[in-house]
Formats: sequence, C-alpha cells, structure tokens
Amino acid sequence: MKSIYLIDASIYIFRGWFSLPVEIVDRQGNPSNAIVGYARFLTELLERRGVRRVVAMFDEPLEGLNRKRLYPPYKANREAAPEELKRQFNVVRRLSELLGVPTFSHANHEADDLIATGARVAREQGYSVTVVSADKDLAQLIGPQDRLLDWARNRSEGPGQIKERLGVYPEQVIDYLALTGDSVDNVPGVPGVGPKSARVLLKAFNTLDGVYRNLESLEGIGLRSPGRTAKQLKQGKELAELSKQLVTLKQDIPQVEERLFSQGEGIDHGQLEAVINEYGFGSYLARRMRLLTGAG
Repeated sequence: MKSIYLIDASIYIFRGWFSLPVEIVDRQGNPSNAIVGYARFLTELLERRGVRRVVAMFDEPLEGLNRKRLYPPYKANREAAPEELKRQFNVVRRLSELLGVPTFSHANHEADDLIATGARVAREQGYSVTVVSADKDLAQLIGPQDRLLDWARNRSEGPGQIKERLGVYPEQVIDYLALTGDSVDNVPGVPGVGPKSARVLLKAFNTLDGVYRNLESLEGIGLRSPGRTAKQLKQGKELAELSKQLVTLKQDIPQVEERLFSQGEGIDHGQLEAVINEYGFGSYLARRMRLLTGAG
C-alpha cells in the first residue's frame, strides 16, 4: 500500500530550540539550534527505508486563528516565541522544501487542520497515513491502516495502541477531549470531569451525545460519584460543546485539497548548499543532506 508521512513541523522546531545549545549559531552569530535540530530530525526520517512521500505542515501566528475568534482564551497560556526562534522558522520551512519536502501553512488554520485535510485526501487516493507528531489531538485521525509516530519516543501507534495509551479509540478522542479539556491548548472541557471519568463514560455510552442522553443512567458504570458527575455534566454542557468544536480538526482546507500531491519545483542544489554553509550543520549532517538530494 502506498504511504505518506504528514509532519507536524512546529513540534520538531521547538524541540530543537529547547534541546540544543544556543551556542549553535549561523555565520552571523545568530542562534541556529532550532534549524539544526529540525534538520537532524528530517534527515533521519527521510533516510528511513520505505519513506518516499513526505509533507510538512507549519503553524502561523496564533492571532489569526479561527479558534481564537471562537474562544479568545484558546492557547492564551502560551508564551510568544522569542525573536531568536522566530527568525529560524522561515529557514526551516525553506530547508524542508530544499530537501524535497513540500510545505503548507494557513493564516486561519493550524497545522493540525492541514494534517487532517491531508490525511483525508491521501486516503481517498489509496494511501496509508503516518502522522508524525507527539500531539494527542491528532490521534483522532488514525484509521485502521494509519500510524501516529512520536519520533522522539520512537513510538508508532495504530488504533489499538492508541486505545491502550489513552483509554479510548481514535474515533472517541474528540469526545474524550471535549470532556476532559486540554490544558496544553487551554481547552476548558467539563469542570470536574477528568480522564478516568471520561474513559468510563465513553466506554459506557460511546459518544458525547450518548453520555448526555444517559445522564440519568450513570449508576453502576464504574464512576466514583455518579450523582456528582451527572451534575458536573449538566452544568458544563455548553463548555463540552464548545470544547468539541475547538478540538475537532477540519478536513476541508482547499489549499491542501488542491495541492497535496502537486509536484514541487525540484531541488535547487545551489540553494541547498548555501543553506548548509550558512547555518552550522556540521560536516556529517551536511553530507547526509547532500546524499538525500543526490548532491553527495
């Protein structure tokens, strides 16, 4: 079966920024640690046997997001990226393209939405999908032939493994997060309903709608305090519905629908060499990148 890898790029940029020393600099003395960290990750991925088609999705600044308009506190708990990191983002995106990896971003939608759209389009073209990310939100996309690949943990999961880890199936992840919320993204969820209760509820009633249709039937399903949970669910229904909107990924971004499989302009070896020489990759990583593009 044909396969495609869809990368949640921002995670690997931030990982490089936080895990590598700021003493890694470009020729002008500016930090290039995020660029180098991402380059190591992408090179290792592209060197894997069987990895042929790879697309990287990037986030834009939070201010323009549709989810922010729907719920202004969305991701308001996140600090702005420092300038030393911001200047590295465009280089990382250009480097991806120079290594033969098409890239996408959208001012109003997150990388997760672009990945969701790409996954749908790819499946319709007969591809299995590997989503490269550590973000549990993206587990909602994983179908029977797909994988969720957490590169740093070397963890590749299908639906069964996701069920073992999260306690719910991929198709239940949206409703699970609608109940529990997500502190990472500042999604509220239902106050008082934590992961354990959410798993019990979804095991018993399958969906969020099913939970709300059965608020009078919570006895005997394994909840510690059924009456209290019923009250919390009643009081938090609007927040549950809002949270479900926030965590449901869009699968109809036209830009990705139209261009996911479009051919790029081809690899510009001269520009790749200029980037390699500018940003302090070291001879070993530079040689591997050249080999990947046929320039080694």
